[in-house]
Amino acid sequence: MSMKKYLIDTFIYNDTANKKLLLKILQLSDKTGAVKLFSHLINSQYKWMARILHDPKAAEMSWWDPLYCFDDLEKQWNQSLDLWLKYIASKTDEELSDEVTFIGFDNTKWAASPKDIALQLNYHSIHHRAQIQTLIRQQGIEPDFLDYIGTKYRKLTP
Repeated sequence: MSMKKYLIDTFIYNDTANKKLLLKILQLSDKTGAVKLFSHLINSQYKWMARILHDPKAAEMSWWDPLYCFDDLEKQWNQSLDLWLKYIASKTDEELSDEVTFIGFDNTKWAASPKDIALQLNYHSIHHRAQIQTLIRQQGIEPDFLDYIGTKYRKLTP
């Protein structure tokens, strides 16, 4: 499997899991923490893309703000995800492995490959999804099983 396909598949898995998560967040009496973490995932996708594209506003973008209202989460998620899917689709495996430069947290120049940035975003999504699942459980709601393997394994009949 090419890295390009792997990255797209991973973004699609996270998209499916995160959209299921939104249905659970909807049921929460206190959505504050979950909305904050979900907004952070969206903002991270926007900020990393802005860094890659050398957007002059990238350094000013926050990892945590804006805090979206619940009703805007899916729309913003879709937009931030679409940027990444289109970007990856436009690149070869080699281009995804070539380092790009960006201005980092300390206002100095840094470098990483788009492949590694995309992997970070996907692994970061898994991390914060687990935190949101904990918030769901703390409010007395059973979280969905969103593990990757649940999308791949199948029961065999004897």
